[in-house]
Formats: sequence, structure tokens, C-alpha cells
Amino acid sequence: MTAFDDLVAEVPAERFGHREHVHVTWLALRRFGIHQTIALVDDGLRSTARYAGVPQKYNSTVSRAWVHLVAHHLRHTPADDFADFIDRNPELLDKRLLIRFYQPSTLASTAARTGWVAPDRAPFPTHLTRAGRPPEAETNR
Repeated sequence: MTAFDDLVAEVPAERFGHREHVHVTWLALRRFGIHQTIALVDDGLRSTARYAGVPQKYNSTVSRAWVHLVAHHLRHTPADDFADFIDRNPELLDKRLLIRFYQPSTLASTAARTGWVAPDRAPFPTHLTRAGRPPEAETNR
């Protein structure tokens, strides 16, 4: 079992939808930080899609973007309980949130599916790493 599988096992759900993805991301960020969470979620969701026979459904940019957004909200509204966190950040349950930052055609592109594409509509909420760089600059090094 992988670390991603361990996190998924902690999320109570009859089906694994968007809320559960956000929950797993929240758990991972609290335990591992943004850089490990990006890798963990990226690998975990890619493997899950491949195992389910739908590798084309995986989108690397979408997965990473959600990690950045959950990290931003967690940094500004920390909570020890996921329900409290979501009560204070209900916008994270809106799957359309990424459209504030990306053109739909950008998210649908091959480049977005296979790697990181920076937002092209509006920048993510500002948060810098210890080195003073945006998180995506750190993950592409």
C-alpha cells in the first residue's frame, strides 16, 4: 500500500468524488507539505486512473492546481478538522473553481494533462516558498 492509499483509506466515503479528493489533499498537506503532496497526489491519481482503465481522465495540471489552492486556504484558515476547514472554505467544493484561473481550453490541452501549465486567466492566490519563489517554480526545479 502507498502513502496515497493510506490517506484515501482515512477518508470515509461510499464513492470517491471531488470532496474526497480535497479531503485527501488536505490530509497530505498537513502531513507532508506542498512539495511531497504534489508528488503524492500526482502519482496516486495517475495510478488510480490507469488502474481504472481510464488513464486519459488524469490531468496533471488540475491535480497540482488543486494542491496549490487547498494549500493556500489551509495556510490562511488552518483547521484540525476537515469539516471545519470546508465550512470555512466552501469554494473548494466547487469543481469549477479552476476556471477562475484557467481557460477551459488550457485545462483540456495535452500539455495540461501531461505536465504543469501555469494559470492563464488569473494568478493563484499569492503564497511564496521559503526561497521566495512561487510553489510551481519550486516543483519544476
